[in-house]
Amino acid sequence: MRTYWRHRNDLVQAAARQIQRMQKALTQMNVQLANVLSDVSGVTGQAIIKAILKGERDPHKLAALRDYRVKANEQQIAQSLEGHWQPDLLFVLKQEQDGYEFCQKQMAECDRQLAQYLQQREDRSHSAPLPEEKRKGRLRKTKKGNTPQFDMREGLFRMTGTDLTRIDGIDVMTATTVISETGYDMNKWQTENHFVSWLRLCPDNRISGEKIIGKGRLRTNNRATIALKMAASTLRKSDTYLGAQFRRLRTKLGPPCAIKAMAA
Repeated sequence: MRTYWRHRNDLVQAAARQIQRMQKALTQMNVQLANVLSDVSGVTGQAIIKAILKGERDPHKLAALRDYRVKANEQQIAQSLEGHWQPDLLFVLKQEQDGYEFCQKQMAECDRQLAQYLQQREDRSHSAPLPEEKRKGRLRKTKKGNTPQFDMREGLFRMTGTDLTRIDGIDVMTATTVISETGYDMNKWQTENHFVSWLRLCPDNRISGEKIIGKGRLRTNNRATIALKMAASTLRKSDTYLGAQFRRLRTKLGPPCAIKAMAA
């Protein structure tokens, strides 16, 4: 699972690089889509880019491809599409678009392999029903971004016997990263403090004569640690107990220490 998930994350990063290069090619053609669209990989952005690559140059016809959810109107989008269509930059744009679509295809294949792997694992949930998700914020984020194209939450529940996404701040992506890096058996660590130390989320106190003479920060590239820190940083606006704790520690200790403490 660790191999599959790490490979998928590499594909996500590769796709992000392709998007950046697409935006660069568009900017060099004076096509300022970034001014009206938050992401060229969205429905509207992809429809416009594909139409450009097929030969459409009329800004109003391109703007007519706007999805109804886009805040900018067609006139604003059309004004951002009045560029110059250099053949060399169009070639680069096509290459980057092809690379992006290839990454998406590879991610879909990786998702199918992950789904098959999780289905073959032992059912530790003992056929218990998956708790229903009723939090509106979570329901809106279920199919956004680079989330897997299958019910990863159900697969993790079946594999581990518990629904880690019930923890505030922990979504499916974070839970999958933690499980793939650490496993589901916590008996490898004697106590939770040992686990926190392994994650390098414990204080780095320099002690001499039973007194703390200095404090440092333990640096790590552990993917599970990074995922937990990112999850902790999302608690700033959370209307939950963990959110209140994070805001209290943030006021008292500052953002970096608060994020590390809440990750722990």
